[in-house]
Parts: sequence; C-alpha cells; structure tokens
Amino acid sequence: MQEFLPVTKEEMTNRGWNQADFVYVTGDAYVDHPSFGTAIISRLLESRGYRVGIISQPDWRKKESIQVFGQPRLGFLVTAGNMDSLVNHYTVSRKHRQKDAYSPGGKMGLRPDRAVIVYSNLIRQTYKKTPVILGGIEASLRRLAHYDYWDNCVKRSILLDSGADLISYGMGEHSILEIAEALDGGIPVEEITYIAGTVFKGRDLSHVYEPILLPAFDRVQEDKKAYGESFAVQYKNTDPYTARPMAEAYGTKGYIIQNPPALPLTQAEMDDVYALPYTGKYHPMYEQDGGIPALEEVKFSLTSNRGCFGGCSFCALTFHQGRILQTRSHDSIINEAVKMTEDPDFKGYIHDVGGPTADFRQPSCQKQLTKGVCRDKQCLFPEPCRNLTADHSDYVSLLRKLRQLPKVKKVFIRSGVRFDYVMADPDKTFLRELVEHHVSGQLRVAPEHVSDQVLKYMGKPSHDIYQKFLAEYNKANMRTGKKQYAVPYFMSSHPGCTMKEAVKLAEYVRDLGFTPEQVQDFYPTPSTLSTCMYYTGIHPISGEKVYVPRSPHEKSIQRALMQYKNPVNRELVLEGLKLAGRMDLAGYSAKCLVRPEGGRPQEGNKVLKEKQKKKTIRNVHKKKKQN
Repeated sequence: MQEFLPVTKEEMTNRGWNQADFVYVTGDAYVDHPSFGTAIISRLLESRGYRVGIISQPDWRKKESIQVFGQPRLGFLVTAGNMDSLVNHYTVSRKHRQKDAYSPGGKMGLRPDRAVIVYSNLIRQTYKKTPVILGGIEASLRRLAHYDYWDNCVKRSILLDSGADLISYGMGEHSILEIAEALDGGIPVEEITYIAGTVFKGRDLSHVYEPILLPAFDRVQEDKKAYGESFAVQYKNTDPYTARPMAEAYGTKGYIIQNPPALPLTQAEMDDVYALPYTGKYHPMYEQDGGIPALEEVKFSLTSNRGCFGGCSFCALTFHQGRILQTRSHDSIINEAVKMTEDPDFKGYIHDVGGPTADFRQPSCQKQLTKGVCRDKQCLFPEPCRNLTADHSDYVSLLRKLRQLPKVKKVFIRSGVRFDYVMADPDKTFLRELVEHHVSGQLRVAPEHVSDQVLKYMGKPSHDIYQKFLAEYNKANMRTGKKQYAVPYFMSSHPGCTMKEAVKLAEYVRDLGFTPEQVQDFYPTPSTLSTCMYYTGIHPISGEKVYVPRSPHEKSIQRALMQYKNPVNRELVLEGLKLAGRMDLAGYSAKCLVRPEGGRPQEGNKVLKEKQKKKTIRNVHKKKKQN
C-alpha cells in the first residue's frame, strides 16, 4: 500500500531519514491527490530521489510549528494552498466565510490571512539562511507589484514582504526540479537567477539578458495610469516562447526580476505527473474530523487538460497556467479512471472530465507550439480567430472510451464547456453526445452577462452567440427526446456594468422564469485584467476609460436586481430602477420587476378584487363537485 509522505519527525525517522531535503509548508490540509498542488510537487520531488516532509496548516502563532523536521538540507517550500488565503477567508463584500473546504471538517481559521507571508516570516525567525521558495496561486499572482482589493492599495512583490528567496510561479513542475537540482549541486540560492518560471531579487540587472524595465514600484503605487501600463506589458509577456525577462525597481532594495514562464509540459511529461504514486486520499489524521470536503468534489473527477485560450478578463489563468493547452493522453486518463472504479466508494459515476475549460483538448492553433500565442490578439474574442482549430473529435473519442469502461454508468462534464468554441466547430457530434450522455438534467454554462458592452470588457462572446448556442442545445435535446435545461451563470458589478446594464440582465433573468439561487459578484483578485480595470478605471490594453461599480451599496443593488423576487431586495431594486431611469419596471404588469412605492393604485385593487372573486367562485364549484 502506498504511504503518505511523513508529517511527523517520528515518521521521518521510521523511513530511515535523519534529515529531510525539503520541508513543504502548506495552508491546506494534506491531501495526496493530483488535484492538490502540494501532492504534485512533493510526489514529483520524491520521484527524483528527494526526501520531502509535509507540514500542513502549522499554527502560525508558534514558531515551533514549522520546526517539526528541523532544518531541511536544501530548503523550505511554502504555499498558501490551492486557494488564495484571502479569497478563502472572505467574500467579495469582505465578510468572513463560514467554511474552508480545504481544512478538516470544513473548519475555518486554520490558516492565517496572507498565509505565504506569515509562514515565510515564521520560518525566518528560526532558519535565517535556509532557502525559502514560494509557490502556489497566492505567490504566483503576487509575484510583482499588484493591486490588493482587501487593503485597497498597490502592494509590492510578495517576495519582499515574505523574506523568501525565490518564487516558482505558474504550475511549477519544471522550475521546482531545476531549483532542486541547483541547490543539490551546491549553488547558493542567491545565484539561482536563470531558471524559467521563477522570480528573484537582484541588487542590479547584471544577471539579466535584455530585460523589459517595468515602471518602478513607487510610480505604480501612486499613479494608476502607470500601473495600467505595467500590467499591459506583463499581460503580453506570459508566453514561454516570446516573453522576455521583466524587472521592477524598488529603490535601495534593488529589483524584483521575473524570468520568462517555464515551457508547458509535453503530453509525456503530463502523463508522468499524473502517474505518480498518489494515495488519492486525505491523510488519516483527519478522519476524526470528518475528512476534507474539497476532496469529495474531485475524488471521482479526471483532469484532462491545463491552460486556457479562452481569455476571460476576470480569470487569472493567463498569468498562472498560461494560454497554451496541455493535455494528457487517452491512456493516462483511462488508466486513472480504471483505478478510480476500484475504489470502494465509487458508485459508477465519473463526475467530470476536463480542466479550466472541459472541451479544450488541443492548442487553439498549431503555430503556438513553436511560435507561442499572439501577443496582441485573442483566440476566441471578440470572435474566433480564422486560424482557430475548433475540433472536438479527440474529446469525443476520449469520452466514448470512458463510457465503455466496466463499472462506469455515467460520465458527466461539470467543469464547463466554452459554448462559443462549440458553435465554432462545424461538426455538431460533440453537442449531440454531450446532450445524450454527459448532462444530468441541467447543463451549467457561463454567459456571464447579456449586455454586449459588459461582455466586451469581460472578454466574452456576444450575447447573440449564447442565444444561438441555446437554440442548438434545445434542438439536440429534442432529437434525443430529453428534457434538459441550460443553467446560466451570471456576474454582477463587473467593470463596464452600469445600472442600465444591470437592469438589462435582470430583465433577461425575468424572462427566463427563474431566480438564480446564487449571484456571483465580481471579485477583484490579483493579476487579472478585470482587476486592473477595477482599480484604474482604464482598460490596460485599449487605454479606454471604463465605468466601474465600486461602492458596496451599488454592488448590492446590482446583485439585488438579479434576485428581484426576494422581498428583502425590494428597496434596493426600486433604487436601482430609479438610477437607471427604468421606473416603467415598477408596476403590476407581467414585465415589471417590483410593485411601485405607496401600495396598489385603485385600479390595481379593483383587478385584485375581481381575481379574488373568481377564485372564490371556482373554490365553491370545486367543493360542490367533490360533494
């Protein structure tokens, strides 16, 4: 039976180790499953012969909590976990969340705010010279100066506030192995300045070849226009084939220097990563607390790809995983599926086969593999590029193979399909088989909005494309004799969304005939194009001014408009209609969202009395018939 990596000194000693090579400190509970970054990096290092100990959710108030294994031979690896710690802790309205899916039993409060900074400084209290390498989403998206929504200011690189030596940004497999090899070879950490996918500190630029000089931190901290310009340069330098090093000056502290991104994993490399000997479980020490909720979401799901060329403005994937698609082979995925079916808890249902976008199974065009992605052009927005390869045949083939496996009753797709990509594919086989085999009553899709003005700033296709997709989806359902529905996700308060546009979305929701149970309010997280617009009021690529709903009250109104049927939201909805000049939607007709102020008019009362009279007569006749 495969063992977990050691979490105590006793377990380390039982393995015959007198010292760990790396100590991995994480803000998540220890789950040895490839959907968790800690599991991938630790197992990858183990496969290369390195000894790794895991310190999961240490008590940040006690420095002894990171001294479990003593001083590691090569260094500490530090991550906040699969989620940014502040997003994990707070809603967009900055209220405390009640549950942490990555902690035992969903318990909140087992990691600090800004976990990477806190853990790194905790390590530095005891281990002054031991290399500290940061990784994971929190460090990756804060690698250079960034707008921080929670403190409402521009913060400097997390490398400075944490006291760490290096950041391994992005997915990290290539860079962490090179870092480990360098440290193992005796190279001082301050001289590790050449590895793709890393960020380091430098007194000068002598170790950097032809860097792009970004505006200095002092400038971007004070000048929103300079911040937008800096972001635009970074946004266009996220491709491993074309990007150059970038340097950001910090006065007397020197520079923070970002090397170009690491190359994407080849299919063979990705297969190797997912073939590592994961237990697929959370550590037994969490059993008494009811386990780790986040594992239940992915335990019977299959990762098929990485990266995304969708280009949504509010998504950080461009900065983290990149735009080049990386895929696993069919054999790799099927082998994992077969292993999954042998789990005693498997009930015959594979919950998902996908990734950031489920139906992407190849680069958007072949030139990306040698020349990289276009710097000044998106693959799908504002419309599909003429060089786009819109082809679902490989994905269809994979899904068919999975459906035929013994013990598999149903294969679902839940990570979301890109409907404009589906529409760009002239062969509708995938859509037909999606409807016939991979939907459980409801297909979740993400049009995000109905206003083309807002969709433009979101980097999403026009509303007309979504409507055409719905028509094709309904046709496919009719052909198969199924009654299945498309359930759309919408977002309120995104940059570009005026109150007029918010009302337009509310009218669309009204016409759908249902009220969304949850509404996603735009959340300005680090290193997204939308967050840059939110902070600066300027689109960093086009330079145009953008309306931004910033005040908590206005955001509440926009959110309330999408849930106008809830009586609690009545006053906010009325206020929104007034601001939008749409009081025609406050009345008694079927098209109105709320009743007007001051109660029913006399005519309205007459109509109500007439309806009540007819209802009473119907009830009398019904009772007579029963008697």
